[in-house]
Amino acid sequence: MAFIIKPLVTEKMTKITEKRPNVYGFIVAPNANKVEIKKEVEKTFNVTVEDVNTVRYAGKRSRRYTKAGLVRGQKSAYKKAIVTLKEGEEIDIYSNIEI
Repeated sequence: MAFIIKPLVTEKMTKITEKRPNVYGFIVAPNANKVEIKKEVEKTFNVTVEDVNTVRYAGKRSRRYTKAGLVRGQKSAYKKAIVTLKEGEEIDIYSNIEI
């Protein structure tokens, strides 16, 4: 089963990666544990993972006022994994993007 959904490319994660080039973030399946995430990252990107930290985000409720009245909704809940690689190794996230 694929536990990694997509790499996390945000301003905050980019700043972290610039300071520590062996740290990467991924959005993962909510039922994935650290061992499964570590195995999949090592298998997919052919690197050695030293540490995995996970964070769960709850879906936040949102509402806005429109001409049609009050529109209510909820943002999706997700789980984020911060993966630390062995010193000197890196992942090229953008390698398989075609223009």
